[in-house]
Amino acid sequence: MDNQLVCAGQICRQPARSESPAGIPQLSLVLEHRSQQQEAGLNRQCYVRLQVVCSGDLAQQTQHLLLGDMVRVQGFLNRHQQRNGQSKLVLHAQHIEQIR
Repeated sequence: MDNQLVCAGQICRQPARSESPAGIPQLSLVLEHRSQQQEAGLNRQCYVRLQVVCSGDLAQQTQHLLLGDMVRVQGFLNRHQQRNGQSKLVLHAQHIEQIR
């Protein structure tokens, strides 16, 4: 079964760098996407904010990313359980490219 997502947008929060308990570098950012899509023959405004997590080598390779940068992210979706018990979808990046 496939679980792949590609989304382009603007980094809307300052990326946060950290390390996992196992010592793996991590980068967390929030991607904001806005576009107009066709649905049932009509134009629809599309807006989404998506949590993105990068780990390992990719986290180190993307340390230059800043608030306001435009990026295209490819990866897989996973559910993360928050401390308050609610869950949210998070995009685990496998490739990030900065776009102009």
